[in-house]
Amino acid sequence: MDDSTSKIQKNEFFILGITNTGMQFRPSDWSERLSGAISCFQPDTGRQSHLHYSRFVQPIVINGIRSVVVDHALREIEPLAYHFVIDFAKDNDLQIVDACLLPEPEKKP
Repeated sequence: MDDSTSKIQKNEFFILGITNTGMQFRPSDWSERLSGAISCFQPDTGRQSHLHYSRFVQPIVINGIRSVVVDHALREIEPLAYHFVIDFAKDNDLQIVDACLLPEPEKKP
């Protein structure tokens, strides 16, 4: 690991759709449901009104595994929501990995 990689701050964690015993978690849309519980409705946009995932809790697929990425800032901003997400993971014996998303590398033309 080079020096720049070791200095990356881990400001997120992943809740993986795999239990601690290695079983895939069901239902298959659990990550969207959990993220949806923390989402917000965008009113006043006319016919385009719809829910938006919070930037603090978002569904993601990691190596083919449905997961949720949670920003640690949620703990300070909305502690009840943070504990709801953590309790969901613990109650369902899901793996939690402390990490961060790295930006996609820029594609050169």
